[in-house]
Parts: sequence; C-alpha cells; structure tokens
Amino acid sequence: MISRDLTEMHEKYGFTDQCKWWTKEQKEQFLKFRGAFIQEELNELQIAISQNNKEEIVDALIDIAVVAFGTLDMFNVDIDKAWSEVHAANMSKEPGIKEGRPNPLSLPDLIKPEFWQAPTHKDNTGDL
Repeated sequence: MISRDLTEMHEKYGFTDQCKWWTKEQKEQFLKFRGAFIQEELNELQIAISQNNKEEIVDALIDIAVVAFGTLDMFNVDIDKAWSEVHAANMSKEPGIKEGRPNPLSLPDLIKPEFWQAPTHKDNTGDL
C-alpha cells in the first residue's frame, strides 16, 4: 500500500525516475534537502509533543515516514525488501538494557546478541 501510494504521488508530481538522470552532486544535494526536510518534520513532532497536540503528533510522524520512504522510492530502492532486512535483523535481537541510555519507562531495549548480523542493503541501493 505504501509503495503504491508513493508511486502514485511521485507520478502525479513528476518525480518518477527523476533521480536516474541526476549527477552525483545533484543526488547529494537532494539527500541533504531530504535530510533537512525530515529534521523539519521532527522539529514539528517535538513541538506537537510539547503541546500534547495528538492530531499534529500523528501528522508529523506520518510526514516523517512519507519523506523517508519517498526518498527511497525516488532512488528506486525496493522499500519492502529493505524493510524486511531491517525487520529480520531487529527480530533477531534480544530484550535487555542498554547501558547509558535513559529508559524512564523500563521498556526493554533491543540488544544485539553475540553473533547478530546487521541488515545488508548492498544489492538494494537503487540509484543512490
């Protein structure tokens, strides 16, 4: 659903396949722009949290996801494959406590076991 919606949005606004023709410098510029865009949305999230504005919290979180996934989509990264890699790696972690990380609610951290393997995206970087 997310990939389909992103494709629909990118086609509507003429973003589809745009990155394929960009120079390395243009790609770097775009990634910096998108990073700043995510930071802007993250700032909005922090304000919404401080104001206990539930509607704006939801909106900011979705906007962050749209920008992040949209960036991957624009660079022709297989989002579902990347997600599956990260999910599988996260599911192989163990609950525990990460020293030095504040944890006021005592929820378990996800701890990497001894032979944990990080997700790999080497064959799924699209046009980055």
